[in-house]
Amino acid sequence: MSTGGSGTAVVTGLGVMAPNGMDTEAYWSATLDCKSGIDRIERFDPSSYPVTLAGELSAFDPAERLPSRLLVETSTMSHLALVAGEMALADAGIVPAELPEYELGVVTANATGGVEFGQRELQNLWSGSPSDVGAYMSIAWFFAATTGQLSIRHGLRGQCGVVVSEQAGGLDALGQARRLLRQGHRMVMAGGTESAMSPAGLVAQLPGHLSRRDDPARAYLPFDADACGYVPGEGGAILIVEEGGKAAERGAGQRYGEIAGYAATFDPAPGSGRPPTLRTAIEGALDDAGLTPDAVDVVFADAYGVPDLDRTESAAITGVFGARGVPVTAPKSMTGRLYAGAGALDVVAALLSIRDGVIPPTANVAEPAAAYGLDLVCGHPRPARVRTALVLARGHGGFNSALVVRAPAA
Repeated sequence: MSTGGSGTAVVTGLGVMAPNGMDTEAYWSATLDCKSGIDRIERFDPSSYPVTLAGELSAFDPAERLPSRLLVETSTMSHLALVAGEMALADAGIVPAELPEYELGVVTANATGGVEFGQRELQNLWSGSPSDVGAYMSIAWFFAATTGQLSIRHGLRGQCGVVVSEQAGGLDALGQARRLLRQGHRMVMAGGTESAMSPAGLVAQLPGHLSRRDDPARAYLPFDADACGYVPGEGGAILIVEEGGKAAERGAGQRYGEIAGYAATFDPAPGSGRPPTLRTAIEGALDDAGLTPDAVDVVFADAYGVPDLDRTESAAITGVFGARGVPVTAPKSMTGRLYAGAGALDVVAALLSIRDGVIPPTANVAEPAAAYGLDLVCGHPRPARVRTALVLARGHGGFNSALVVRAPAA
């Protein structure tokens, strides 16, 4: 396995499947226009459930994008990743068969598994017999199924893995991708996708912090005084991350940016009296990137939309950057929280902010509650010279991750 190169991790390809845009530029255009993909659930009738809104990919028909064989072998979470992966490879201009197969890896993240696939097969069992359950029930629901399918489909035979750290997973997958590049890989397909848009999937989320409102414009309001929880969503992003020297060697046509810093922490148990550790993750990612806080041009917030959790995040941000010390945004207010897909999608938005010199807005929030002390970008995009962005994610149970991306070297 090759060990040469610059040691940098550069992003050369993007693939997006989001509720407000089913490719990278469609998502970015909708986000800058503050167009939300959150609406009443269409996948099933939600009228008997306390939650009726979600960020769905209502127009997505996997049969139009994938071979029929894959449709019966995989769940929606994998369908989304397979399509996004194709986009990312095309965007990067990579044909995997032309590169050393054992230097190409895959790392994906997922939090809910193929729940809709599992529900369908269990319903077949209840209404019929064991012979009515498909053979792929044993693997399609599994968190690692997406990584396996991407590896098989594209002949990526290097190290492969899956991360299960709920909402923090998308960032953790990218952090792991950078680690593999430093160990000798030349390219890693990394990111996260999520889909739990079935009755069983929704019920599994109800014990959390879901908003019960039925007005899409008032249901998910991160850092707002009227915040009442978050809206779930499906989708995510797959990115092509290459070792910088190898990307230059093959003549990569574009570099969206570099993964410059990454850190992850885990919160102490509730009632321990010890503080949460998101600030530690932020400081760790900046230290890993060799940066001071004043180098950061924008923070893409985790943005729970739950007052206590928003307060914790804002305290971490202001503790590092000072009150209103850095622009903060939460474009996931237009997609819902995508769990493992969220961090990867926010990294895409951060890289496009660097490319286009603009910070995307937070939807539906007129201004943040004053007590948070945040310079939240609301309602409209903000032109800015963005060279370095910090992306934050927190997973249920105590996961915290922070990732720094910066403009590619000239």
